[in-house]
Amino acid sequence: MKKFFYSFLLLAVFLPAARAQQPKPNVVIIFIDDMGYGDLGCYGNTQAQTKNIDALARQGTRFTQFYVNSPVCSPSRVAMMTGQYPARHQFYTYLADRKKNAENGMPDFLPATVPTLAKMMRANGYATAHIGKWHLGGGRDVGDAPLPSEYGFDKSFTSFEGLGDRTLTMADNLNRQSAALGRGHITEAPQHQQTEMYVDSALVFVKGIGDRPFLLNFFPNDVHDPYNPVEGAEKEFAALTDNVHQQKFLATLKELDKQIGRLLAGLDKMGKLQNTLILLTSDNGPTDWPHYYKNGGLPPCSAGDLHGRKWSLYEGGIRVPFIAVWPGNIPAGKVNDRAVMSVVDIVPTVAALTGAATPAGYRSDGDNESRILLGGKQKAGRDIYWYYTNKPVPGKAENISPVLAIRSGKWKLLMNPDGSDMQLFNLEEDHRETKDVAAEEKKKAKALRARLEKWYAEVVQKSAKQPSKRI
Repeated sequence: MKKFFYSFLLLAVFLPAARAQQPKPNVVIIFIDDMGYGDLGCYGNTQAQTKNIDALARQGTRFTQFYVNSPVCSPSRVAMMTGQYPARHQFYTYLADRKKNAENGMPDFLPATVPTLAKMMRANGYATAHIGKWHLGGGRDVGDAPLPSEYGFDKSFTSFEGLGDRTLTMADNLNRQSAALGRGHITEAPQHQQTEMYVDSALVFVKGIGDRPFLLNFFPNDVHDPYNPVEGAEKEFAALTDNVHQQKFLATLKELDKQIGRLLAGLDKMGKLQNTLILLTSDNGPTDWPHYYKNGGLPPCSAGDLHGRKWSLYEGGIRVPFIAVWPGNIPAGKVNDRAVMSVVDIVPTVAALTGAATPAGYRSDGDNESRILLGGKQKAGRDIYWYYTNKPVPGKAENISPVLAIRSGKWKLLMNPDGSDMQLFNLEEDHRETKDVAAEEKKKAKALRARLEKWYAEVVQKSAKQPSKRI
């Protein structure tokens, strides 16, 4: 045991220096759409067929207390892109048309002037690409949003919620609206082929940059509903469930897993995986549209045993899978059930691991958690905050949460801005959020309320008073 300890200590001391002498690592960020905490086999789903993602988890470390910074797509993606809370950029829910954005007090797109991980990485000599869902501006009646290239990407290939080169199904009004906006080469394809096309595009990008290190955002539209797998694929799952929506979800998830496997195999064939940092997570919890509950029905996808789903600040809406892999650096075959991290940590962490400099005046709301990824322990004392305006609300009433939340150590407090509906949970003892202990833990509730109110005033309200970025 002593020999192991001293070996680990030496590794911890010398690894940063050794890493500095190695080539810069490639970075692949896989940001899956609407995948719940309980949707993967490696997170306990016995119905799912996710052999490639499960294999990826065995090659690295799987985290059980990882959060996104919003329970809905656009704000969550702002956090991923900038390393900052989405409220700082007046993002509270998903981007829609101009009228709806104005009603929600939001801009029509994320300003291209914001610091992004892609800009930091490109300044550090990296080739950069965003392949897949965008949803940070462009689409519906917003045709003047910046192109992904203006945020630091050398190449982009997206879908109906972004501009530039993209693939459209033309099967619904949102896709047809996107086509009418132009501003990029459009490839028409059925929905079930789009993830495969994203993989093709990503591999072409990597092949074309030679030996340059790269940042690849691989952001599939799957597994967002409605599910349109190849015809008949859902029948494979009929013996598992008579819920047709769940059958189609499982077929879509299986195909997504297949394509992620194809992406990794393609990178491996090019000799790109050995020095590549891979981070896989989801943008929010699983869908919760009201129509799934009609006639006693249940929605597809799974939040595991967590309370809440998409559009909720309960755990099921914001706690998501997180897998980190970097051969020889991130411990393999491990499960970390202690570290509490969130998406805003990714920018400072990746910057630290790759040697990318952050621009002058930039301040992330996250921490550099490279120590955690490399197998170390987390420093205590950091809080995580959320603000979601309940637009839209979950389809099940009990999943509707207050609009503010704070996670501090083992404690989580939720409330509305006026202090109403305050709820306190000890997640170490009650991760399902079944027992509100605010009445028993009055001192703790009061302290967390004060911190949450301060954050709301300094971040949400202050940012909301800034001149609108809407054009």
